[in-house]
Amino acid sequence: MTLRAIKTRIYPNLAQRDKIIFNFGCCRFVWNQLLNMQTERHNNGGSYVDEFGMNNLITCLKQEYPFLKQAESTSLLRISKDLNNSFQKLFKEHVGYPKFKSRKFPKQSYQSNSNGHNIQQTDKHHVKLPKLGNIRFKSGCQITGKIKSVTIRLSATGKYYAIILVDKDISKLPATNQSVGIDMGVADLMITSEGVKYPTIRFDKILSRKKHYWEKRLARRRLQATKEIAWDQHNKVAEPRELSDFKNYLKAKHMVAKYNEKIANQRNNYLNNLTKQLVEQYDMIKIEDLKTKNLLKNHKLARAIANQSWREIRRQLEYKCAWYGKQLVTVNPRKTSQICSSCGYDDGKHTLDVREWTCPKCGINHDRDINAAKNILSA
Repeated sequence: MTLRAIKTRIYPNLAQRDKIIFNFGCCRFVWNQLLNMQTERHNNGGSYVDEFGMNNLITCLKQEYPFLKQAESTSLLRISKDLNNSFQKLFKEHVGYPKFKSRKFPKQSYQSNSNGHNIQQTDKHHVKLPKLGNIRFKSGCQITGKIKSVTIRLSATGKYYAIILVDKDISKLPATNQSVGIDMGVADLMITSEGVKYPTIRFDKILSRKKHYWEKRLARRRLQATKEIAWDQHNKVAEPRELSDFKNYLKAKHMVAKYNEKIANQRNNYLNNLTKQLVEQYDMIKIEDLKTKNLLKNHKLARAIANQSWREIRRQLEYKCAWYGKQLVTVNPRKTSQICSSCGYDDGKHTLDVREWTCPKCGINHDRDINAAKNILSA
């Protein structure tokens, strides 16, 4: 059995939207209360409260704040689990202290666990969710398998999604007895050891003019709104306005988020198609173990490198290889582009403008990227 997440677009009515927004607020309130409690205990020399201790505190919070009883119960228990995981990551990896959540954050979400039949697909176009009842949904695939949990999410553009986690059997793909080495690039997204080059598509540049049009208006309208808010405060208006009160500012903000979302969706769809194609064609895939954080220090190429989403490609290949019974191997990229794949001669470091070179020992002319992919395959 394999866990798989199915992302569906849901269309709640007004009453259901109010319940979703209310549940967002309850989960955010509980998170901030528990985080504040942990911080105060630490400052006063107290010990850390684990997940089960926080579950008991949630029961006390329900007694103190009765409105929490109207929220979906398992979503509140999920808060203590997530906060505990954040602290465990802090203790083990020292990645940063958990932060308080704000209602102004454009993306909101909460997660509910499956209990009995509180989450199920009632018909072809409707799904039953806890506290919400039947909601119309749209998805590329039907919900099959044992449902484990559901995450309700509100995007920055105001769209509602339900990400349903199911446990189901995924049939393995037939073996091809083929292996491939893949070199990651900027001019070309991926170059295989067989000489196939998958092109880079700059989705951000395709929509850059339309996006920039609204980014300029967003900046101007934010500046104008800020001046009017400062005027209200200076004149001591009884109810000073906030940024959320300015309709033109909100429209520009929505349009910028819309284009950002479209760029991300186009890129994600392109990467999903490429990674699925690779998994279908090869039994073993070898890729570079790139440290993108170090590469982003090159400010001339930082934006182009970030657009390539190399980490996302690796993530997709990892779970798809695990699903379909294929093997993914990561290789140290050191000297892969300067060693001759035919005789093993080290020609030294080449600058980025050198795309082809001839081996002085065996005389074979190499395409820099294809040669690197061959070395990755043989590593």
